[in-house]
Amino acid sequence: MGIPRIVVAGVTSGVGKTTVTTAIMYAFKKKGLRVQPFKIGPDFIDPSYHTFVTGRQSRNLDAWMMGKNGILNCFRDATYGADISVIEGVMGLFDGFSGRTDFASTAHVAKILNAQVILVIDTAKAARSIAAIAFGFLHFDKNLRICGIILNNVASDRHAKFVTDAFTDKIKVPILGIIKRDNKIKMEERHLGLIPALELKGMRRKILQAARHVSEQIDLDKLKIVYKPVDETRQQPAFPNSKIKIAVAMDESFNFYYADNLYKLRKQRVEIVLFSPLSDSKPPENVSGIIIGGGFPEVLADKLEKNQSMIKSISKLAGDEIPIYAECGGLMYLTRSITRYKGMGCREKEKKRKMVGLIDADTLMNTKLTLNYTQADSHGSIFGNISNVRGHEFHYSEIKNIASDSKLVFVMKKGNGVDGKKDGFSVYGSLSSYMHLHFADSRLPKRLIEHCITYSHR
Repeated sequence: MGIPRIVVAGVTSGVGKTTVTTAIMYAFKKKGLRVQPFKIGPDFIDPSYHTFVTGRQSRNLDAWMMGKNGILNCFRDATYGADISVIEGVMGLFDGFSGRTDFASTAHVAKILNAQVILVIDTAKAARSIAAIAFGFLHFDKNLRICGIILNNVASDRHAKFVTDAFTDKIKVPILGIIKRDNKIKMEERHLGLIPALELKGMRRKILQAARHVSEQIDLDKLKIVYKPVDETRQQPAFPNSKIKIAVAMDESFNFYYADNLYKLRKQRVEIVLFSPLSDSKPPENVSGIIIGGGFPEVLADKLEKNQSMIKSISKLAGDEIPIYAECGGLMYLTRSITRYKGMGCREKEKKRKMVGLIDADTLMNTKLTLNYTQADSHGSIFGNISNVRGHEFHYSEIKNIASDSKLVFVMKKGNGVDGKKDGFSVYGSLSSYMHLHFADSRLPKRLIEHCITYSHR
């Protein structure tokens, strides 16, 4: 826990946290430092940008799903060999589980890690009032260490002077950066937010150019961070020889995975073998389980439909009762069909795209966002009978035309699930749900691995 750690927070969502965070990561890496990135909250897309810029796998930190010890353990494991960690916040600095406390907020995680905080403020449509906003944030929680402020979306030198003059004698922390408004560095977005870096093969140069451009407008030397030499003897322990193989879907359609989940599987002697439902003809040979994570199967549904070899292979393996664990996008892929909506580059009445059909139901894309933390009791299937499974849900779709004899094994205590009460279709040896679960709950990978081992001994 000895390395410097900086949290990049915003006064609200949409102030440019990801752009500023990647710029800071880029700047530290340019100094020759090994930067370990993190993202606060249940987010899969922003970490892909961090990973691309730093060359180190970004990890999620979420108090609701992981608890304090889970956050500390993740931070410890991920920072092996790093000189500094940079942590992107979620929403506004104090926005968390409720309005009564800062639980699960950026501020909460910053205090758990005893991290310094850089506050990003969007200056559009205000000048002197920005100083009042900064003053409020600085004094709202005396246990938080806000060490600097970055002014984003500044219209001109005149605008900058209005804001900085207002800071004089009132704001006691330094302005680390004044970032001029520039639409050329705006990140591309989709209905769930930014487009994952995995899909931006032709845009990666632009991501780096934006990071470099913004970093040139930030003065990190004002932070006066003391860097300690990395203890080269403190090496991350090697994973033991694998006992089973699990195939994990990873391509433009399926790439929403908590890095910690795959890490915890590897730590328990699971060999992860990647495959693509888009372009491979079948899952890898000699695997004892399949994981299909979230993503955007609706965007390339036509290509998924055309890959009948993969669809038939997964159907056959499912019938053979290989353990299959699918989340959100994976759930959608395993239903009978996906129908997209106009506004996703589709015709208004596009025909259904046929999917695997393991789940006797259809997926319909819509314009209503479902976004919640989730909590459920599990009754059977891969995870068996366990209580208080925690995760989150984030999607623009609904599962319709559900067969009356469908078996749903998650009883929701918090969140919507499939129908407001239940989630988790159990078919043969598979479990498919809208919930994204975090394997900080050690019961989850343990039960999944047990089922895979049982299958491998058949």
